[in-house]
Amino acid sequence: MQNRICRLFNIEKPIIQAGMIWASGWELAAAVSNAGGLGIIGAGSMYPGVLEEQIKKCQQATSKPFAVNLPLLYPDIDQHIQTIIKLKVPIVFTSAGNPKTYTHLLKEHGIRVVHVVSSSKFALKAQEAGVDAIVAEGFEAGGHNGREETTTLCLIPAVCDAVAIPVIAAGGIASGKSMYAVMVLGAEAVQIGSRFVCSEESSSHIAFKKAILNAQEGDTKLSLKELTPVRLLKNIFATKVQEAELAGASKETLTNLLGRGRAKKGMFEGDLEEGELEIGQVSSMIKDIKPAKEIVAEIWNDFLSIANNPIKI
Repeated sequence: MQNRICRLFNIEKPIIQAGMIWASGWELAAAVSNAGGLGIIGAGSMYPGVLEEQIKKCQQATSKPFAVNLPLLYPDIDQHIQTIIKLKVPIVFTSAGNPKTYTHLLKEHGIRVVHVVSSSKFALKAQEAGVDAIVAEGFEAGGHNGREETTTLCLIPAVCDAVAIPVIAAGGIASGKSMYAVMVLGAEAVQIGSRFVCSEESSSHIAFKKAILNAQEGDTKLSLKELTPVRLLKNIFATKVQEAELAGASKETLTNLLGRGRAKKGMFEGDLEEGELEIGQVSSMIKDIKPAKEIVAEIWNDFLSIANNPIKI
C-alpha cells in the first residue's frame, strides 16, 4: 500500500507499533520494522544512557526506518532529544506535552515528527505546531489517555475532518477488521499497543503477558484522571486507586498512592497485585503470545482480505 503515511515513513504497511513503556525496546521495534511496519522504541521508561544503547542496537538489527516515542513530560527530555539528533533517528512520536516545544528543533535536523492527541482541539494545535502527522488515540487505549473519554470510532472522523495532515488511529485496534474500520473513517494508518505487548519480543514481564491473555471484558478501567489518565488492568493497586477516587482523594493523595516505580513494578517486574498494569480494552480479545512478525502479518492479511472483498449491503 502507498498512502501519505507509508510515503512519509518509507514503510510497506501502515501498521505502527506503539512506544509503550516497559514493553517497547529495540527487539520489538526492530522486529516490527523488519516485518514492514514501523517499530517504535518507548523512551518514557529509559534513562538517557539506556535510550542511546537501545537506538544503537535497533540500528544494528534493522536497516528499515524506526521511531522513538518521547513523552514530553519526561524529566531528562533534553538529553533524549540530543541523543535522537546525534544518532539520526528518522522519526519521533511525541506525547503528553506541548508539541511546539521541540517539533521545530527536530524538523531542523530532518526528523519526521508525529504527536499523539485525544481530541480535535489538540489535533489542530499539533498541526499548528508543524507536526507531520497525528495519532488520534481513543478512550479504549491502554497507557496514558484523554480525559474526554472519546471513543476511537467517534474520534477518528472528527480529527480527520479537523486537520489536513495524515491521521493515525489508535485505541482498541488489534486486528485487520478493526484496522479496516478506522481506515474507512479516514485514518491512513493504525498504531497498535496492547497486541504487541503480547509478542515474544516485548520486554514486558511474562506474568503481565499471561494476565493479559486471561483478561475479560470489563477488566480494565480508566483511572488517575486527576493526574494523568491511564487505563489499568484490575488488581489490588487499581482497586485502591478506584476507592481513593470515589472518596474524593486529592491530587497529592493520589500522587502518594502512585508512588515511584509503580509501572516498572507491574509491567516489567511482574508484580500483578501492587504494580501498575497499563493495557487497553482490547486485551480481552488477545489470546496468544507470538512473534511480532506474525502479528504484523496476521493483521495485514486480515485487513487485505476485507479490503479486497468488501461487505455488500
